[in-house]
Amino acid sequence: MTTLEAAVVLRQPIESPMQAAVDAVLDQALREQRLVGAVVLVQHRGRFVYRNAAGWADREARRPMRADTLFRLASVTKPIVTAAAMVLVSQGRLDLDAPVTRWLPAFRPALADASVPTMTLRHLLSHSAGLGYRFLDSETDGPHARAGVSDGMDASNLSLAENVRRIATVPLHYSPGEGWCYSLAVDVVGAVLEAACGQPLDAIVRDLVCAPLGMSDTAFHAVDPARLAVPYVSDTPAPHALREGEVAAAFPDTAGIIYNPARALDRSAFPSGGAGMVGVADDVMTLLEVLRRGGDPLFDATWAGEMGRIQTGDYGPPDEPGWGFGLGFSVLRDPSLTATPEAPGTWRWGGAYGHSWFVDGALELSVVAFTNTLYEGMSGPFVTELRDAVYAGLAKEIAA
Repeated sequence: MTTLEAAVVLRQPIESPMQAAVDAVLDQALREQRLVGAVVLVQHRGRFVYRNAAGWADREARRPMRADTLFRLASVTKPIVTAAAMVLVSQGRLDLDAPVTRWLPAFRPALADASVPTMTLRHLLSHSAGLGYRFLDSETDGPHARAGVSDGMDASNLSLAENVRRIATVPLHYSPGEGWCYSLAVDVVGAVLEAACGQPLDAIVRDLVCAPLGMSDTAFHAVDPARLAVPYVSDTPAPHALREGEVAAAFPDTAGIIYNPARALDRSAFPSGGAGMVGVADDVMTLLEVLRRGGDPLFDATWAGEMGRIQTGDYGPPDEPGWGFGLGFSVLRDPSLTATPEAPGTWRWGGAYGHSWFVDGALELSVVAFTNTLYEGMSGPFVTELRDAVYAGLAKEIAA
């Protein structure tokens, strides 16, 4: 080996325990064709300890995944819109505990007995309002379908106002505050924000969250369609490209989500506060880190703390024991019930196009994993494998 060759070898980065652990999980998921492509970011104490783009953004065109690949965010939209709502709360322009009818006088969904209970913004943001989702109905012709409600990911010519009007015609599952059900509540929040500000939701989110944080690639449509990842559906022997109008059930015995990927290119589609945004992993990491550090420059730590506080008592996602819900995402109540290395108070959620993320405030740890493969990237084994790899890698780095 020459001196020059030796110098080149010495300059090669030494693989860290985190890199080794996460690379192994990501490589295996790609090799086994459980994922087509992914962008994975890990920050610890405010600095990146892992970032990688791997696999294909477009398998058929052989376009590789890149760090700046755009993804349809699905429910990763929710914490972004929730942050916009909390900016307005911090400014005194919204009140978490005021009736929603203060801003939407006609929004009066009823219980099965026809009584109309009081519903607040806090109920909406914590999914304790009693609302539901069309894709979670047990039948394809369930109450939301009969009302013509859009879940925000299908091709729809409805306006936001009309969709919210239709949501209000569906009977509530329970009285607000007396249960938990994942729902179209954040779409209703979008209508509340429009009423409070007198602007379209896309402009509100841009002005209150995306612009102040420099999230320039995140919007209610693809800012650069050429960078948009092709979505795929888990299948055997390999995922298939998601078709326009394809229905895919995220959970057993449910109607399933109606997907129209072209919605991400349609600037006329109504802005779905629960599922409608497009963005990059780095932008979402930016928001999560701002919230973890206390919310500045969006709002002070009081409001970031309120987002991360369990709002739903003992209620929470039924398929996730030990988790409650804050404002915009789930919050870990008891790690022993779910066999996780995450600390109590950890925030977590994901997105139906194949995404997951979590923030462990006790360890100052934030993880964003965007994939283009549903549902492996949202709720498949990859999510748990990645979580465990991150904690294993971090433990080794701390011990070193």
